Amino acid sequence: MPLSEHEQRLLDEMERNLYQSDGDFVAKVGGRRSRPGYRSVVLGILVVVLGIATLVTGVFIQLSIVGIVGFVLMFGGVMLAIAPGRRPRGSAEKSGGAGGSTSRTTTPGFMDRMNDRWERRQDGDH
Repeated sequence: MPLSEHEQRLLDEMERNLYQSDGDFVAKVGGRRSRPGYRSVVLGILVVVLGIATLVTGVFIQLSIVGIVGFVLMFGGVMLAIAPGRRPRGSAEKSGGAGGSTSRTTTPGFMDRMNDRWERRQDGDH
């Protein structure tokens, strides 16, 4: 069941506030997986092709250790090709993940308003 527009806005605002208040935690826990880099994919494909050639050579000369090495090369090539790319340090601040804009920090967000209400209730100022 999809969220209503109001619920979606509240969820987006809570997410923005979480990024603002604890960006490092968000980067550690919920860090989005980055896509594999072009270099890694190309290198991985080359290693897989080399592994296939080594495996076929091992079968052709009937030497099992060469075939095993070929299989290990193929497996390593696939792992290299699908491994997520590395993000440079500080990329969360550049992408706006934890940095945010200054206009957002000047207006109180949903969680700030909820905290203010809670504190007023605790103080007895209904």
